Amino acid sequence: MAAAAAAAAGPVLWRRLLGLLPGRPGLAALLGRLSDRLGRNRDRRRRRSPWLLLAPLLSPAVPQVTSPPCCLCPEGVHRFQWIRNLVPEFGVSSSHVRVLASPAEFFELMKGQIKVAKRRVVMASLYLGTGPLEQELVDCLENTLEKSLQAKFPSDLKVSILLDFTRGSRGRKNSRTMLLPLLQRFPEQVRVSLFHTPNLRGLLRLLIPERFNETIGLQHIKVYLFDNNIILSGANLSDSYFTNRQDRYVFLQDCPEIADFFTELVDAVGDVSLQLQGDDTVQVVEGMVHPYKGDRAAYCRAANKRVMDVINSARARQQVLHAQTFHGDSLLTQEDAAAAGDRRPAPDTWIYPLIQMKPFEIQIDEIVTETLLTEAERGAKIYLTTGYFNLTQAYMDLVLGTRAEYQILLASPEGGVQPGPAGAGPAAGVLAEGLDIPCQRKHVELLRVGGGACGHLPWSSVSPTLAVTFSGTEGLWLYLAGSSLPCLTLIGSPNFGYRSVHRDLEAQIAIVTESRALQQQLHQEQEQLYLRSGVVSSSTFEQPSRQVKLWVKMVTPLIKNFF
Repeated sequence: MAAAAAAAAGPVLWRRLLGLLPGRPGLAALLGRLSDRLGRNRDRRRRRSPWLLLAPLLSPAVPQVTSPPCCLCPEGVHRFQWIRNLVPEFGVSSSHVRVLASPAEFFELMKGQIKVAKRRVVMASLYLGTGPLEQELVDCLENTLEKSLQAKFPSDLKVSILLDFTRGSRGRKNSRTMLLPLLQRFPEQVRVSLFHTPNLRGLLRLLIPERFNETIGLQHIKVYLFDNNIILSGANLSDSYFTNRQDRYVFLQDCPEIADFFTELVDAVGDVSLQLQGDDTVQVVEGMVHPYKGDRAAYCRAANKRVMDVINSARARQQVLHAQTFHGDSLLTQEDAAAAGDRRPAPDTWIYPLIQMKPFEIQIDEIVTETLLTEAERGAKIYLTTGYFNLTQAYMDLVLGTRAEYQILLASPEGGVQPGPAGAGPAAGVLAEGLDIPCQRKHVELLRVGGGACGHLPWSSVSPTLAVTFSGTEGLWLYLAGSSLPCLTLIGSPNFGYRSVHRDLEAQIAIVTESRALQQQLHQEQEQLYLRSGVVSSSTFEQPSRQVKLWVKMVTPLIKNFF
């Protein structure tokens, strides 16, 4: 028993040591990899496979966030109400939710929405590209701002853009230079915020070259908002995402409460970011700790407070609205509400914003995702998409110990990751070549339990021969046991990889719906993605194109936690 306790305490000790290494993420990542490898070797010696059935019990505890359903509320019939204990819950009609199908539709919708915006345009992305299509988007913003000033009754249109500092500053022509004309011409209406991770500082910041410094941590949220309309996606503001790089996109129309929330969230992250000036310099918001020159702990505490204030205040507002609507002294019928002037249809769909900012100790998305994987019932189906099959160990344990049936989709090394340093990250060329290493290892684990009591775990990769490539943003569709349509989906910027959980700033939404029409949209979206894929088997890794060079095998374990 003592030996077992000492062995179990090993990872905990490593984590405590890692916590003593602020400002040294590279060393921390290396020690983390050593810890994970020691843990895996110990698991193999103990013949880990039979214990996978107990993975949901053995994995780190997920906070208890369940609550009894409200019998007075329409949403009392759905089983995911526990999420509103963590984040605000927004009830909407499914007629206000539309799933977009293609990059071209995404691009054209954004341009159209910018042209008719009257009050606000809020755009959060990793970066803004520098090609003609991106310039077309900037021109749309400029024209709309110009019209707002020339109108008979000038509007108070504001444009707020949030990008990542390192990615947005890469090269001589970059996101900053693309946006400088807007800042210079409309200084009172345009704000450009550049998030700089607090983990890239000191000697590390001086030594790591451009592109590679992006592996330390990024602003990865993708939100595009126009007045009260919002597009949630995993797509960046780049020409490939406007033409041939397939992602996921959902359009929420006339949803003022949700628009207010994401406006406040982007403002909050913008307040803890560097502010781009008209002369291409950057400044800190007055009274804010500098992200890489100031005290790291103080900065992270301030950022945590700023973001959590947004989440908690929105949650409180929605709870008050919920109580007034369903628990007041006089409950209005839908006919009474219509007579009183409120013609919005009754909600049959619920939106939950899920935020993940581990540098600021905010891990709501992680908690919700782990809970969904843990609670998936026998007979349920989960369709999961991810660019790199690089699940965190906690997610992997939950998938392997599942009672549900999984279908897993990932990008093929040839089709989903751009060659060379361009693409998803600075070392994408190395990762593209070495992607099969984690895939092979995890596929063996899936084969070991696939089709048995732990569930059915086939997986696929997108064909590289298609004209439209697969970006690999996270997707999850949940089909309850006995249902042919999904009732829940996760859509937004995160994926299930290490850096998404631990390094970057992420945001997505959980959509829960009782609407058969919206469920059909989600089902069709899932089917279209999977139709472009081919099934992966053990023979896949025997193909010459999947043979990995020795040096890549040696490098990949060291960089794995940066993707």
